[in-house]
Amino acid sequence: MEKEEKVAAPVPAPEAEPKKAEKAEKPKKDKTKKKGKKVLLAILIILLLAGIGVGVWAGVTGKLDFIFNPNDTSKTELKRTEPVTAKSEGVYITDVSDVVDAVMPSIVAITSKTVINSGFYGPMLYGYGYGGSYVAEGAGSGVIISESGDNIFILTNYHVVENASELSVQFIDDKSCDATVKGVSKRRDIAIVSVSKEAIGSETLAKIKIATTGDSNALKVGNGVIAIGNALGYGQSVTVGVVSALNREVTTDSYVQDMIQTDAAINGGNSGGALLNSKGEVVGINSVKYSSNYSSDSSIEGMGFAIPMSVIAPMLEKLIGGEDDEGITLGIEGYMTTSGAMSGYKLPDGLYISAIAPGSNAANSDLAIGNILTHVDGSEITSIDSLKKVLNKKEKGDKIVLKVKYTERAEYKEKEIVITLN
Repeated sequence: MEKEEKVAAPVPAPEAEPKKAEKAEKPKKDKTKKKGKKVLLAILIILLLAGIGVGVWAGVTGKLDFIFNPNDTSKTELKRTEPVTAKSEGVYITDVSDVVDAVMPSIVAITSKTVINSGFYGPMLYGYGYGGSYVAEGAGSGVIISESGDNIFILTNYHVVENASELSVQFIDDKSCDATVKGVSKRRDIAIVSVSKEAIGSETLAKIKIATTGDSNALKVGNGVIAIGNALGYGQSVTVGVVSALNREVTTDSYVQDMIQTDAAINGGNSGGALLNSKGEVVGINSVKYSSNYSSDSSIEGMGFAIPMSVIAPMLEKLIGGEDDEGITLGIEGYMTTSGAMSGYKLPDGLYISAIAPGSNAANSDLAIGNILTHVDGSEITSIDSLKKVLNKKEKGDKIVLKVKYTERAEYKEKEIVITLN
């Protein structure tokens, strides 16, 4: 930064006094010239200060100039990313009011009541405790997915209705009705509940709608999404975000499945609510979120998960019809050979089969106790969860290829076993 220098105004030289003899008059000063000099001086000072200011600004902003002049590549060697033209679904959703207005009639709040046996509690008196139970109330969400005859059917999470002794559904006009569980899939964490049209009434029926489902397989990371649900039981609320990741492996209640990860806020009570694309189509059912706990110092934000509709859709007819999805099991028990208990036996890596349930898929195959299961459908078995993940994607009638190692003449050999699941 240049040092600012003060400029002194020029002082005119003194005029010599005229001789007395000549009695000449003292010449008058030219006021116009003096005024012009002052103006010129002011202009010079302004230009000097402006130059200093421009120099400072150039020093601060010179490195960022390419941001404001995107076509000027003289200041950087890096190539620029090409501008992205927003498609109809948008790069990021800012105003979702039209979508919310269209979809909200399909979203419901679900209240559950569950009897909890408290066992013994309170102070001991003469060696006896006080036993009892209490009713716990839970909040969740649901999506009107279908209707048939005298009933409408609502899709929600299994954990929203699990062990509930009473269920109540609240519609968009605040009308509440009793609901009944029709079918559940514990492994997928989904359930269908029904409400009779007679209980709903014609006035409310005219206000509610069946949701339109979308193709979750068409989602891309970065797509805008909207989550609607009964957050914390306060009533329906809306959050927006993007698809953070796809096929994210999540374990809930010992079941492993791939979910949609989003940074749209998912809170307690949002479970069973809709994850929507920008067209207002249901592409997932909000299920779980990651959060901090007492054992972690880290803060976890923006990690919510939804079950993809591509997983749910094939099961809807069965659940609406009142059938439960029991899931697929092989019917085996065993231990990982890499565990501490078996590491000293120098066995091949895999799942050592220690027991086979009578009448199970394993019992109706060539599997035997003592076999070591190493691969299922080409996936290496590195843990019990890795086996569950493969089985969790299977349905009855599907075929599964097992690769096992077995002993013959004191050495391990390998073979494949094909099982048709039931």
